[in-house]
Amino acid sequence: MTTTEQAETGMSFALNSDQRMILQHVRDFCRAEIAPRAAEYDRSGEYPREQLRGLAEMGLLGATVPEEWGGAGLDSVTYALCLEEIAAADASVAVVVSVQNGLPEQMILRYGTNEQREKYLKPLASGGHIGAFCLTEASAGSDAASLRLKAGQDGGDWILNGSKAWITSGGQADTYLVMARTGGAGAKGISCFIVEKGAAGLSFGKPEEKMGLHASQTTTVNFENVRVPQANMVGAEGQGLIIALASLDSGRIGIAMQALGIGRAALEHAARYANEREQFGKKLREFEGVSFKVARMAARIESARLVALKAAWLKDQGQPFGKEASIAKLLASEAAVDVTRDAIQIFGGNGYSREYPVERLYRDAKITEIYEGTSEIQQLVISRAVFAEYGE
Repeated sequence: MTTTEQAETGMSFALNSDQRMILQHVRDFCRAEIAPRAAEYDRSGEYPREQLRGLAEMGLLGATVPEEWGGAGLDSVTYALCLEEIAAADASVAVVVSVQNGLPEQMILRYGTNEQREKYLKPLASGGHIGAFCLTEASAGSDAASLRLKAGQDGGDWILNGSKAWITSGGQADTYLVMARTGGAGAKGISCFIVEKGAAGLSFGKPEEKMGLHASQTTTVNFENVRVPQANMVGAEGQGLIIALASLDSGRIGIAMQALGIGRAALEHAARYANEREQFGKKLREFEGVSFKVARMAARIESARLVALKAAWLKDQGQPFGKEASIAKLLASEAAVDVTRDAIQIFGGNGYSREYPVERLYRDAKITEIYEGTSEIQQLVISRAVFAEYGE
């Protein structure tokens, strides 16, 4: 029996009273303060700072960061369930929360110095600052090792030149975790730097006009002779891609829960509509074509949630969870796209109208199959793990 198998014998997702209280508090806030503004923010593209401040007051912008570094010190399972609630209310808000918790904070917490944790992690974890993760470039998406943004030494500093693409909270964030090439070609030539908003030479493109997640601002981030001190390098030189990819495991749990929140919201809307809408003298729920569709929607959401919570639980136990995180993201994102599409079908023509929420949920769902590793990359990660497990 492997170590993971031994650990799993005690696995339980039963919530204690404190966890239930936290989850109810988050659910109440999301339904009162986030959900009612989701359609408005979708139309306007306004960045949801007010909602983020409310979540910060509950500790959810530094949910799993230890209290000594300004966080709430929650376990990963509780945080995952809270993120699902946020996503069910507004996926744009959820992705900002997910990126903040899963990437910049985890990178500094796990690989940063105490000085970096004091200066940068504490403001992030308390919600005073927003963080961004800068890996993707216009010519380096899934092939992250081919990134071109360069960092050259100048005395005791580094000078960054190049650009990043599709950066969540670009222009809104205060702290940017940036992967840059400090050496030769390939993964070993990449290092990680902390760059502060306001640094000379740092600029941002206009917000991307996206299919969904309109309130989550996404931009290019441009670096023109941006000077960064050696003290702002995270980890050792050449470790940047290792740090980024390791942190993406945590981020993928977050995106899985975001996808589940979107899918769950679509299921809830579809079930209520089928309970109320009548055709041919019967409620929609009385037609097997509708009721069976709802059953499969519920089954897919529930099964994907169990995998995601398993990944979160393994993380809390200090066990490897990369394969499970990728499985969770793969299943949850595909479920979200399919469930939201089916919800539109149940609504019929009304589902295609912006007067109803399911069309927005459908648009928001699609990106979960793409960012923080496409579904194809998840299958690559999973297959490599399986072959390693059953290899000679």
